[in-house]
Amino acid sequence: MNDGMAPSEVTPLLTAINAAAGSEPFELAIILGSGLGALADQVETAAVLAYADYDCFPPLAVAGHAGRLVVGRLDDLRVLVFAGRFHLYQGLTALQAGLPVRIAHRLGCRRLLLTNAAGGIDPELVPGHFLFIEDHLNLLGDNPLRGLRENTFLDLSTLYARRFWPELSAFAVRAGIPLRSGVLAAVPGPSYETPAEVRALRLLGAAAVGMSTVSEAILGRYLGMEVAGLSFIANRAAGLAGGPLSHEEVLAAARDGGMGLAELIRELCRLWQRTGPDC
Repeated sequence: MNDGMAPSEVTPLLTAINAAAGSEPFELAIILGSGLGALADQVETAAVLAYADYDCFPPLAVAGHAGRLVVGRLDDLRVLVFAGRFHLYQGLTALQAGLPVRIAHRLGCRRLLLTNAAGGIDPELVPGHFLFIEDHLNLLGDNPLRGLRENTFLDLSTLYARRFWPELSAFAVRAGIPLRSGVLAAVPGPSYETPAEVRALRLLGAAAVGMSTVSEAILGRYLGMEVAGLSFIANRAAGLAGGPLSHEEVLAAARDGGMGLAELIRELCRLWQRTGPDC
């Protein structure tokens, strides 16, 4: 499948990864959202590669993203952990923002786990809670398949892996981690939504809203990966919190929720190891 990326763009990075960790396919790629970098420290590390050292990566434009690729093993899975993602509000297209997914595909990944920090819209989603993404609303104004030529009329009716939900939900209850399932709305940012927009999103069925993830999910499915998603609720959405929103607030909340996210990810890894990718 054509991922829209010339081999020369990523050859130095792929060479470095293969030299550090071997050339066998990786089993799971994880993209970490704003402030959610705690999981990277739990990887049995073969290499840590700084985005800034490789020309294929666009500059990072927001605090809370470390800008490094951690290569190694997590619970016996060969993993790529992208601690730092890209956003349309940097002036990128949806395809450009999906660069980590395209790199993971080049390295043989068949599983993709996307995480983000989001604003809670559902009244039962408050800061500190997690959302298992069951579907999305793409309001970014772009699609990563735009301009690609092969098989782009993609069925997204089963985009997100829902088969893990019963067992992951039961695990969360046992672990005392507040987890719900629902729909994520993606908006382009970088400004936060207006209260009127949040009311509209709620009418459309969104449980939470963020500025990422959806493009990566679509691209991952297009490239043959099974996709799962988790949102950390870092704040109540605009007009619901009783005060102004700030990125600093989001980062502080996400740092506090990093360990809960790591627990959920490791349980997902165990479920994936037991069943294999369904794609």
